[in-house]
Amino acid sequence: MKFRFLFQILQGSLVGLGAVLPGISGGVLCVIFGIYKTIMEFLADPFRKLKTHLPKLLPYGIGGIIGFLGIAKILAFLLERYEAPSVCVFIGLIAGMLPSLFREAGEQGRSKKSYVSLVIAAVAIFALLIGLRLLSVEITPNFIWYLFCGFCLALSVIAPGMSFSTLLMPLGLYQPFVDGISSFDFGVLIPAGIGALATVILFAKAVDALFTHHHSVAFHGIIGIVIAATVMIIPFQSFTVSVASCIINLICLAVGIVVALWLDKFNQRFEKE
Repeated sequence: MKFRFLFQILQGSLVGLGAVLPGISGGVLCVIFGIYKTIMEFLADPFRKLKTHLPKLLPYGIGGIIGFLGIAKILAFLLERYEAPSVCVFIGLIAGMLPSLFREAGEQGRSKKSYVSLVIAAVAIFALLIGLRLLSVEITPNFIWYLFCGFCLALSVIAPGMSFSTLLMPLGLYQPFVDGISSFDFGVLIPAGIGALATVILFAKAVDALFTHHHSVAFHGIIGIVIAATVMIIPFQSFTVSVASCIINLICLAVGIVVALWLDKFNQRFEKE
């Protein structure tokens, strides 16, 4: 019994890691560990499900907090000291996870609407992010933007495959958000917590229904968002600084892809067992 509890804490810590680590979705890990349905049932109706679902989810919640806060300090250090190589590892992780996302998106079949959803989502994100760059809009992190960070964080758990970092990195919000978490800055934690809670309350039922009834269309839309946001964070300039920096970046990209593909194989084996 104790071993099972500890194992569930370990799984929860991996979900916490996935929630903050670029390229990996906490929601996907919840699906893999077989707790996504339980979480969504609890979030959709927390008062009625409190007695039945909270004991099941408690060890995962403890582990999630440990994994989330533990990785934040490491990420903050890496992004500060080795920004371009770190971003390249993250891009590799995202690229390596795309085959598994595409496979999961087609679990219930694909239609023309699925591909239309992917294209529309990608074009919309490209247009938004390129527009912000052309207009030289500089986002200064504040209470409102940290609310948005909390929204994206909650969405990455509610919507499997959605990694909140893919939206925050192009907007320049990922590093200050991670820095705030790692230093326990309540100016970051409080608005992010409010944003995450509001997202769960307002969207949990809707997102659950969307993925239940329109799985393929919704998932392909997420893939479009991931692709567009990832392309926009590629540090092209760092590849031209020197031959050494170019080689380091390419190695980091390769490492990210290999790790993501290995995780995907491990996940598939875990699911079969």
